[in-house]
Order: sequence, then C-alpha cells, then structure tokens
Amino acid sequence: MSYDWTRRIRVQHLHLLVSLVETGSLSEAARATFTTQPALSKWLKELEDDVGAPLFERHARGLTPTLQGNLLFRHAQRILSEMNRAQVNLAAAQNGKASLVVVGTTAASAPYLVPRAVARILERKPEGRIELREGAMNQLLNKLEMGQVDLVVGRMDNVAPRTNLRTELLYDEEMKIICRPGHPLVVDAEITWERLYRFDWIVWAEGTPIRNKLDLALVRAGMGPPPFRVQSSSVIGNLCLLQYSDMLSVASERVASHFMAQGQIVTLDFSLDTVGSLGMCWRDEFGGDEVLTLLKSELRALSLENYDHEFQR
Repeated sequence: MSYDWTRRIRVQHLHLLVSLVETGSLSEAARATFTTQPALSKWLKELEDDVGAPLFERHARGLTPTLQGNLLFRHAQRILSEMNRAQVNLAAAQNGKASLVVVGTTAASAPYLVPRAVARILERKPEGRIELREGAMNQLLNKLEMGQVDLVVGRMDNVAPRTNLRTELLYDEEMKIICRPGHPLVVDAEITWERLYRFDWIVWAEGTPIRNKLDLALVRAGMGPPPFRVQSSSVIGNLCLLQYSDMLSVASERVASHFMAQGQIVTLDFSLDTVGSLGMCWRDEFGGDEVLTLLKSELRALSLENYDHEFQR
C-alpha cells in the first residue's frame, strides 16, 4: 500500500467517492459530478491501486461499496461536512458573528430541557448562534460522527458506546401514563391494567426508547400490547389527540410535568415500574467552541434543578 496517496486527494475527489456510493453507478455519478464516465472509472482504478484494496464490487446492477469503500466513504462524508461547517463559521467570523452550534434533540428533550438551556446561554452570550434539529437518536448520533451536529441530547437507553464519541448521563426518570384533565380514570380510586385496557392508546413507534420502556413494563406485568389505533412519535400531535379524546399515552416524568404545569395533561396514579435515562453525546475532540462548552454546563445544571419548580415559575 502507498503511504502518500492521501496527499493527492482533493475535495472534488471526496465528492466523487460520495457520489459513487450514493448512486451506485458510474454513469449516474459522472453526470452528478459533471465529469465523464471513462475519466471517473480511470480515477477510481487509480485510487484503488493507491489504497491497495478494492473499494467497490462491480456487478450488472452497478457498484456496491466494499468494507474498505464504506470506511473511506464515512471519512469522506465527515471531511466534507467539516469543510461546509468551516465555510459557514469563517463567513460568520468575518461578519463579526459567533460560530454556529448545531444541537440535535429527541422528543424526550426537545419540549423543555434543551430550549431552557439554549435560552439561558443566549442571555449570557447574546452573540451566540444555535441551531436545533429534532430526530431519532441513532440518526442524530450518525450526524454527530459526521460533523453535521455538535451535540446530541436525548434518550440513552438504547445507545451503544462509540469510540469517537463522549457520553454523559444527565438523569434517570420514571415513565408516566398520561391523559387529558377530566379523563374518567383521573378519579378512579384503584387503577388496574384491566381498567387501562378499556381505553384506546397512543403508542410511540417501535424501536423508540419510550416504546421499549412501555413494552418492558407490559412484559413484567404479563400483559399483551395495549389497544391502539394510533402510533405516533410526535409530542405535539399526541398532546392534541389526548386533549380531544379519552386516549392514553406514555411520557417521561419531566415531559409530563412540563405539560401538566400548562394544564394540558395529567398523569395517572399508576406505576409502570420502569425508568428511562436521558443524556448528552459529543465528539471527543481537542478544544471546542465556547458556546458548546457553556451549553453542556447549563444542561448539567438544569438536570440537577427541581424541575417542578422550574416549570411553574
């Protein structure tokens, strides 16, 4: 293997590689990158010779990346993401603005924890710029690894360790069954699973941490799936459905407390006997942006506060 092949790689070459993986076709990648198929094929052959391993398997349907091809593809994505971020941040610096900090949040942290931390940071750092992106935890962690996101805050229950990411648990909390104020079960003196199963449920999507916690509670209780016609991972959508029906759903304790303080929902006096964990993840890199560092500190501080008092101030 040549040890100096990386010196010959240019940014346009990274775009070529990414396009080849995404399209799986020499002809489509050539069109997308404004080059010719023979030139692209020649470049790919030279790159594979330099690397010392095939990057793609050729077949009648096109190209499929090998293990080495996928590895180089992920590095190319990360480099291109960092270059794009560098361009944005340099332009901001030239205009006297702070760098942009991109925070990924899941539905478990988006309604209250992250927004409060962001508000406090912007009070202390008026020049700070923060972008919030909501999504599924694994998708956000992939974006974090590629440099498209700087910090991810969300459920840690299903998160596997990643060698290039730092993780920190912020708090554990119980899961609660929620419904509208005035629901028939609110005045029920002794709620049982049988009573709960007389009502329609809104369940979270399969594979989400909060759905896994509900399923675990049901398994422990020897119960089957709850009766449901709606499967939703939208906090706002679930709240609206609850307010105009006798449906039941599940929420983490702090999310439930947040919306209870606004009079939108109530929690039932029934223990699911299951706990979820919320935390944050970031890349293990030297140094770091000041606003990002302050944001992590603020998230730690908010996690330790009495959240019932916070929400009712």
